[in-house]
Amino acid sequence: MNQRINRQVHVQDLGSIDYKTAWDYQEGLLADIVSRKTQNRSLSTDQQQLTPNYLLFCEHPHVYTLGKSGKADNLLANDAFLEAIGATYYKINRGGDITYHGPGQLVGYPILDLDNFFTDIHKYMRFLEEAIIRTLAEYGLDAGRIDGLTGVWLDYETQQAPRKICALGVKASRWVTMHGFALNVNTDLSYFNHIVPCGIADKAVTSMQQELGRPVPFAEVAEHVRRHLVNLFDMELVELLKEEV
Repeated sequence: MNQRINRQVHVQDLGSIDYKTAWDYQEGLLADIVSRKTQNRSLSTDQQQLTPNYLLFCEHPHVYTLGKSGKADNLLANDAFLEAIGATYYKINRGGDITYHGPGQLVGYPILDLDNFFTDIHKYMRFLEEAIIRTLAEYGLDAGRIDGLTGVWLDYETQQAPRKICALGVKASRWVTMHGFALNVNTDLSYFNHIVPCGIADKAVTSMQQELGRPVPFAEVAEHVRRHLVNLFDMELVELLKEEV
């Protein structure tokens, strides 16, 4: 059965939002898309409903999240300490290990039906990384990939002092994606001291502010990332107003 293709993507800036609230919102969008895909399977192509796509941008209050393949002992703090530093902790259903989200970090959640684009998770991950790499290049930061390690890194070639600047972790169900990327823009990096970031003990974490020696306009960075995602995925963005989710 062929599927009708929809390259429109509803983009929504959720601002600062509780992690669990954003997670539940993603789950709801994914479930609706999967339900529509299931209904379409019994219809001819001309009877099918288009499946929608979403791109959510946000920041989170201090939170640590552990992916399904992660190790709980990569969190180096107990509940009392987390409460003292104003952080929460969730075990979640994306791939990858533990990471931190917090103010000053640009988080992007693409909820895409990859049947509208391409059905290749490896290519999808590389495109997310590429959007970040191109964004960082606009600030004079030479970023790239390290073989075997997901995410975007500085000093990725010589690896004398490799530093992760953007983490990725995704889930896909019937080619519908959720979760996404977290780019450290003006992030308080001290919060990474309480975890083994992404389960990698021998490599550092950095931010755009740390590398450039100045705060970076947050909305400007988000706009660059949006533009590069549009070009890479051949998207047509449709703005959605911020809603209570």
